[in-house]
Amino acid sequence: MLNILIVEDEQAIANLIYVNLSDEGYRCTCAFDGKQGADLIEKESYDLILLDIMLPEIDGYELLEYIKPLGTPVIFITAKGAINDRIRGSSSARTTTL
Repeated sequence: MLNILIVEDEQAIANLIYVNLSDEGYRCTCAFDGKQGADLIEKESYDLILLDIMLPEIDGYELLEYIKPLGTPVIFITAKGAINDRIRGSSSARTTTL
């Protein structure tokens, strides 16, 4: 069973993702700000991280820099769509921006 961390400050969005992935058999954990996400990453290993960019405490870009050395795949979940945001978000080969 894959272990997925959802880092999203909008609880309704995080809960929707959580419910849908859990229903498909994935083990999910939610963090509602970047600091909580970083704390969870320190304590547990994840197979995938779904990461919002605009987070309180530590934003998604900063958290991504912390995640990169771990080699954990990251998918950004964000409303940002500007070209410079896409370039910045896809600067790592293990990162996909949707």
